[in-house]
Amino acid sequence: MPQDANQVKDHLELFRGAEYTDMLARKKAEFENPHPAEEVERVREWAKTEEYKDLNFSREALTINPAKACQPLGAVFAAVGFEHTLPFVHGSQGCVAYYRSHFSRHFKEPTSCVSSSMTEDAAVFGGLNNMIDGLANAYSMYKPRMIAVSTTCMAEVIGDDLNAFIKTAKEKESLPAEFDVPFAHTPAFVGSHITGYDNAMKGILEHFWDGKAKTAEPLKRVANGKINFLGGFDGYTVGNLREVKRIFDTMKVEYTILGDQSDVWDTPTDGEFRMYDGGTTLEDAANAIHARATISMQEFCTEKTLPFIAHHGQETVAFNHPIGIEATDSFVMEVARLAGVEIPDELARERGRLVDAIADSNAHIHGKKFAIYGDPDLAYGLAKFVMELGGEPVAVLSTNGGKAWAAKMQALFDSSPFGANCKAYPGKDLWHMRSLLFTEKPDFLIGNTYGKYLERDTGVPLIRIGFPIFDRHHKHRYPVWGYQGALNVLVTILDRIFEHMDATTNVPSKTDYSYDIIR
Repeated sequence: MPQDANQVKDHLELFRGAEYTDMLARKKAEFENPHPAEEVERVREWAKTEEYKDLNFSREALTINPAKACQPLGAVFAAVGFEHTLPFVHGSQGCVAYYRSHFSRHFKEPTSCVSSSMTEDAAVFGGLNNMIDGLANAYSMYKPRMIAVSTTCMAEVIGDDLNAFIKTAKEKESLPAEFDVPFAHTPAFVGSHITGYDNAMKGILEHFWDGKAKTAEPLKRVANGKINFLGGFDGYTVGNLREVKRIFDTMKVEYTILGDQSDVWDTPTDGEFRMYDGGTTLEDAANAIHARATISMQEFCTEKTLPFIAHHGQETVAFNHPIGIEATDSFVMEVARLAGVEIPDELARERGRLVDAIADSNAHIHGKKFAIYGDPDLAYGLAKFVMELGGEPVAVLSTNGGKAWAAKMQALFDSSPFGANCKAYPGKDLWHMRSLLFTEKPDFLIGNTYGKYLERDTGVPLIRIGFPIFDRHHKHRYPVWGYQGALNVLVTILDRIFEHMDATTNVPSKTDYSYDIIR
């Protein structure tokens, strides 16, 4: 054996040993019926061409590696942002295992979420009994203060009625009649995780503001001076929300964060397990109806929630994941206008430091070409910042972006000479991005962890920004919003550029003339 109890090898070494390499070679030769290596190489080279790209972009009935997740994932994200709230997904256990593991792998924290455990019989006869038993068990075992219900494909295909099921469960005494159980239908076969976030957030606010599914009187708005804040589905929620709260506190703004995940996904290791930690209080969620205005940091994450809030008399303002000087300026000035406060010198100094940092470094970014993919708001914010740095976002792709997003991207490109040769690709997937990397030949790719396979395939260096980030640790703890956040993004981009420069200039007496100590 290549290892024993006294010498346990890491998998990086283990599978390179002769025993495993021989076994894998025999498996390939005897069982996989491989094509000749020459034919594989011929097709591989053809798949890099403009001809192949045209065929790739002409497909209609097939999606290959979409850069998005499903609605219930976003619903779970929204739910955990409220105090002592347990996300309850009406569907199968396997779906919920995916949501929990997806978040845990990104945030490196446990994610609490339960399922009604629907199986074949529920798919035929309906999931009412699963809901009745599931809510009773969740309430008695996990002691939540609120249970937020969403759905998976199975429940939606058979047409389960969440409102009726929840009321029946209360009649059966699964939980007290007055217990808060907001809900949202989140079919996974349409939309994406940002749609699910939007539906769930709207469902929670609707529950508190509009009479708790007609079991209480709707709240009457009495306007005050507070500002509500919606972060949207954001992989940097831990760092970003803490940075936003710091900015608000510095500006002396009264505010309510609607959905605060910054504590539950960053709990300390001190001997106490915190199933719930932090979050927007249920009282604050209800009282948020009285706010003067609501700010959304991600327009396309809140396409239903913001109109709902506006219908209740509040002014609403939406941004597109603001990153950089101009975007942060707009955010800070809008907060100051809405709250009726002055922008403090402390923020002005932070801005000046960011300007100085960009002046120090933008020569290394100016003129470089970037391909970007991600959620529509993040892709927009990154493209805007890249252009601000003098880069060219030649291909910006968003699988869950639509025509409105593409039009907004084009307007951004038209606003700067750095956008002259740039194009947005709504509704496309990462196999489309592969073709673009070969034909557009960008210098760098910006995206989430799944981009590492594109990096390996095309040779275009990956800059990891987005969700999920599985193969690097603790990125979510650092903000990308605010002037400090923009500095973090700048450093992330620069570090990868310098790493690539070092890796391609390190052959002695051949390429190391640019292998510099000073960059």
